[in-house]
Amino acid sequence: MRRIAWAVVLVAAISLWICPGAGAVRIKDIARFMGVRSNPLFGYGLVVGLNGTGDNSKTEFTTNTLANMLDRLGIHVDPDALKVKNVAAVMVTAQLPPFARIGNRIDIQVSSIGDAKSLEGGTLLLTPLQGPDGQVYAVAQGPISTGGFSAEGASGSSVQKNHPTVGYVSGGAVVERELPLALDQQEGLDLILEQPDFSTASRAAQQINLTLGGPFARAVSASTIRVKVPPSLGTDIVGFISRVETVNVTPDVAAKVVINERTGTIVMGENVRISPVAVAHGNLTVQITEQPAVSQPLPLSQGETVVTPQSAIQVQEGKGSMNLLRGGATIGEVINGLNAIGATPRDIITILQTIKAAGALHAELELI
Repeated sequence: MRRIAWAVVLVAAISLWICPGAGAVRIKDIARFMGVRSNPLFGYGLVVGLNGTGDNSKTEFTTNTLANMLDRLGIHVDPDALKVKNVAAVMVTAQLPPFARIGNRIDIQVSSIGDAKSLEGGTLLLTPLQGPDGQVYAVAQGPISTGGFSAEGASGSSVQKNHPTVGYVSGGAVVERELPLALDQQEGLDLILEQPDFSTASRAAQQINLTLGGPFARAVSASTIRVKVPPSLGTDIVGFISRVETVNVTPDVAAKVVINERTGTIVMGENVRISPVAVAHGNLTVQITEQPAVSQPLPLSQGETVVTPQSAIQVQEGKGSMNLLRGGATIGEVINGLNAIGATPRDIITILQTIKAAGALHAELELI
């Protein structure tokens, strides 16, 4: 009976340990396997069919490109004689996802590089998309959706919504070359954390070992976890990756305060702590009011009406209060303490910077 009781207690303890707690996330949401990544593609092309909103004739690379294209089609024209406003030169960009196969379609973004006013209603002509190695991995073509518009009147008035010189083509490119990425027949894979952290890497390795039932994972740095493929899953590499990706782990969060002075936004992590510190806060308001005083002469007199400005100055000083923020205060207690002294978000920014300068704020202060 004692052995059974101890076994029940042990199973319950292990279940509580493995069960994801508050803040637990899947490994696939905070890490990726080495080599599994997207690759940028780009290309140069022409957009046709614009309603007079294309590049000006002074944009030489557009007219030269159009002349070269017509020349390959057997139509010989002088680039200097081309004066078309419904053609625009564009750069086409895309992301080639991992494991993309020949024939798969990917989304593309089209951006004007000339002086075109809008790409609305245009159609992208066949454009090869190449990678950093110069190889063509996809070809793009299709009608462009801008999500905006631009209109101009004869008198010079205009209206614009969003950016009409940037457009998208959903599924506008077809993959023509695959990236070599072989995962089978490998003895191990490396997991790369998106945000390197020693504590998170150690926790992730422990949870993977619990899931796989052995010491197969080892954190080798703050960003890399080396995972060996168990012999039982040697022929099922996809199943192995699936099991590792769904492991839950609670990432460790560094103490950080992020401040946006332009908008007055403050974001603080739960691990922010402060040492005992006293904070005094008060406001000084100066209000100047000007009111004209009119002096009129008597009737039938030779005097003139005189207007004399009069100024009234009022100075109000808010009652400053000294408040003590005790040591080890949590994020909620810090906010409650600062709100108690009537601090606005912009006041809190100054107070936090001052507390940091005093050495009482134990967190990284980041301004964006």
